[in-house]
Amino acid sequence: MSKTKKTVTVTDNRNGKSWEYPVMDGSIGPSVVDIRKFYADTGMFTYDPGFTSTGSCASGITYIDGDEGILRHRGYGIEDLAQHCTFLEVAYLLLRGELPNPKELKEFEGTITYHTMIHEQVTRFYQGFRRDAHPMAIICGVVGALSAFYHDSLDISDPHHRMISQHRMIAKMPTIAAWAYKYSIGQPFIYPKNELSYAENFLRMMFATPCEEYKISPTLAKAMDRILILHADHEQNASTSTVRLTGSSGANPFACVAAGIASLWGPAHGGANEAVLKMLAEIGTVKRIPECIKRAKSKDDPFRLMGFGHRVYKNYDPRAKIMAQTCKEVLDELGMKNEPLLQIAMELERIALEDDYFVQKKLYPNVDFYSGIIFRAMGIPVSMFTCIFALARTTGWISQWNEMIGDPDQKIGRPRQLFTGHAQRKFVPLKKR
Repeated sequence: MSKTKKTVTVTDNRNGKSWEYPVMDGSIGPSVVDIRKFYADTGMFTYDPGFTSTGSCASGITYIDGDEGILRHRGYGIEDLAQHCTFLEVAYLLLRGELPNPKELKEFEGTITYHTMIHEQVTRFYQGFRRDAHPMAIICGVVGALSAFYHDSLDISDPHHRMISQHRMIAKMPTIAAWAYKYSIGQPFIYPKNELSYAENFLRMMFATPCEEYKISPTLAKAMDRILILHADHEQNASTSTVRLTGSSGANPFACVAAGIASLWGPAHGGANEAVLKMLAEIGTVKRIPECIKRAKSKDDPFRLMGFGHRVYKNYDPRAKIMAQTCKEVLDELGMKNEPLLQIAMELERIALEDDYFVQKKLYPNVDFYSGIIFRAMGIPVSMFTCIFALARTTGWISQWNEMIGDPDQKIGRPRQLFTGHAQRKFVPLKKR
């Protein structure tokens, strides 16, 4: 990022006063206007609900170009990373800025593997929740509580402490998420095994029981690993911005990630793949698809096809093509091509890729459309969908948090407001009202 000699002039038409503000260029993407002195100069704030036109930070981690359908981590295209890397390779890339060599990857995998255990007293923490509590509520509470168990490395000004916290967070999330599921169905916790990969460990902790050894499907483990890669980071979205805003006060990393989990839980953010399955269930049968397509095209009908198009990507979601391939691999492995709900999904996909209405409006199936189908096929309940999203995104959150801590320009978050309440009111004592 560099300040250029380019400026933007702002003129107040009420009094004719003008101010110039420098334009800052990144390495790629839109330039930004540096308005940090805007209030001091003009006595006014900018108004940008949702911060959709505001750059809140400088970051070198993830770049998105929604118009062109581009998603890159540290300069590498998501297509190359998903096809040729493991999740822990991508995690290393997000944290350290470079892809690891074989020695670095082995050391990093060993570090993460030997941090997957959780302090045994945390198991008692789970017992404080109701069995019917949503797993997202459980992992939000457990992650927030980790600072009470791992308070030996919470000095955020110490790079070594930050590194330990990063490793712990990435390593323990599969265990925390899997145990939330086990607790909700009344089964005993399954502890991690050090000889298994990151994705294999998660699947085993989700589905194994003490009664028999769990047989891990390489195809399903590969699919889960790829899903984690595709959800690892997505620039300054609601949950990532929440993590940064929380961290700007100096809060510990466990509290920051817990805040990110809470933000992700919202249906407008992390619940999109749940909405896809609810839509498929509402359609009910392949025969009803033409009727539902017609309803979706009507502006007067509230029915919407979920999992098509994306608020960021105005072109094809680059993750969707990889997820579509993964979906087919999983269905072939499980022999579930004839499952009714999945047949509806596949027919919807075919129509969306061929129908002029969808093609012209660029309403292609997105990553949420396919991930929901994959999770259902793998036997993962809807309540766990967002938990897996949180498991994957933890790597991005903790990378963004670490970058923020080291940014000399970062200040405590303090958004402004356009006040619309009473300017001043005369107080009347209770006896006279």
